Amino acid sequence: MTMNRLTRLLEPVALGILLFGGLGLIISTFLGTADVVGTQMFGVPVPGATEITESTMVLIVFGALTYTQIRRSHIRVELLYMRAGARGQAAMDVFASLMAVLFFSLLLWQATNEALFSIKIDEATFGLVRMPLWPARIVLAAGTALLILQLLLDLVADLDRLVKGGEALSVQEIIERDIGVLENIPAPPEAIDPFEDEEDR
Repeated sequence: MTMNRLTRLLEPVALGILLFGGLGLIISTFLGTADVVGTQMFGVPVPGATEITESTMVLIVFGALTYTQIRRSHIRVELLYMRAGARGQAAMDVFASLMAVLFFSLLLWQATNEALFSIKIDEATFGLVRMPLWPARIVLAAGTALLILQLLLDLVADLDRLVKGGEALSVQEIIERDIGVLENIPAPPEAIDPFEDEEDR
């Protein structure tokens, strides 16, 4: 199975989790608004608003990490990157991927332990509405695992660029990559003036 095929299989999964996180963001927004309005205007807060928002925040953040990495859209400082050659850019990407894999592997290790412990003790929030915490901890671990997988795919691609070299990315190519433009989109055909003479065309 090629690297491109793995990425193509991973991308719809990451996109689905991202959309699910977007739904959680919408729910949190409406709950937060309703809670503020209810508390300030009617003296009646929305039960469980804080607990639900806390749980959905994990989905919102960790659900978006993998898809953002696929698009290479995480925040980066490119002052030196844009001035480096092809192998220099690849070396920077390799270093960044290695550091990210190391950091998120440690996070996955602890997140998995916390998720298993949370399931074991049936951990839940305190308050009027008791929300189980283990689903959020599982989402954190799963989102981290998917991110590590994508980082490893990117690391292999960056190592290949480091060995083979090639052309350095221009400023425009970096911008296009960072906004997720994967292919060159052809320019639209020029509009034809219906009143223009055939000889003038």
